[in-house]
Amino acid sequence: MLRDAYKMGSEKVNSYKDELLRNPGIASVSRSAFVPAGETDNHVQGIFKNNEYLRKFFFYDVDEQYLPTLGLELIKGRNFSAELKNESNKAIINEEAAKILGLGDNPVGKTFKRAADPENEEFTVIGVIKNFHFKSLHNEIDPLVLAYNPYGGLIIKTKNAEVSKILDFAEKKWSKFNSQQAFTYSFLDESFEETYRNEKRMGIILSAFTMLTIFVACLGLFGLITFATEQRFKEIGIRKVLGANIGEIVGMLAADFIKLIFVAFLIAFPLGYYAMQKWLQDFAYRIDLNIWQFILAAIITLAIALITISFKSIKAALQNPVKSLRTE
Repeated sequence: MLRDAYKMGSEKVNSYKDELLRNPGIASVSRSAFVPAGETDNHVQGIFKNNEYLRKFFFYDVDEQYLPTLGLELIKGRNFSAELKNESNKAIINEEAAKILGLGDNPVGKTFKRAADPENEEFTVIGVIKNFHFKSLHNEIDPLVLAYNPYGGLIIKTKNAEVSKILDFAEKKWSKFNSQQAFTYSFLDESFEETYRNEKRMGIILSAFTMLTIFVACLGLFGLITFATEQRFKEIGIRKVLGANIGEIVGMLAADFIKLIFVAFLIAFPLGYYAMQKWLQDFAYRIDLNIWQFILAAIITLAIALITISFKSIKAALQNPVKSLRTE
């Protein structure tokens, strides 16, 4: 998105837009200050139905290229048209807005009023778009109204991945139309990523602490199994002389630690479930925790513990029993 295009003035913006469309790598260009992520105008107005206040709706001022540029799905009615006159009192609404307005299965042609207009201007619905997330997934989808009022920056949809060439082309054209303002832009996918920056940062931090915790836990297990092996050094030798195999000795040494691990599961899983549920409540759209996720965590934990325990216990089981019986 080219955010500062509005500083050119309407005539220059339209001419600049036409120049951009001459590039075969550009699919469409829309003029609007409203984008689903990143910096965007926040335009909220009260809605009236049957001359009574209903609630506040989000309003996006857009042009006829907004829907195809952002890939929004029109499920009923038509899009705005620059060729038709008097589009200023027409509106395209999302499914949530149609539901709240109670416009039924076919909202096209029906009307509503907004309170912010001095004369309580009446809008006629000409189309309905499929619900889409125009805010973070922390929030539910709100009712949205698209009104025909092109202003703001330019939103560009490209046909291919050669973005650098398209940016060079756009910057050269920009310098011809407006040499006073810097050429600034942003990418929509990066703006979406920025929306969840805190979650990504938290994920990195938790991953680092998880790896550190596993490492420290493995060191602790290794120390405990080393101590237990030394304490039962002669017992291991006697068991080998009496015919015990390596598997039986490893199982004997590991049994007590496996019990402690299961006790840890009983403490950690309820606490983990509670903490995850509290965190997920910050999202309007979230996954459901189920038992298989905890079973998988238990299997991975047991595998790591058994590998750590086996490293020392197998070594002890392979030693010559004569040596252990001679040790005082």
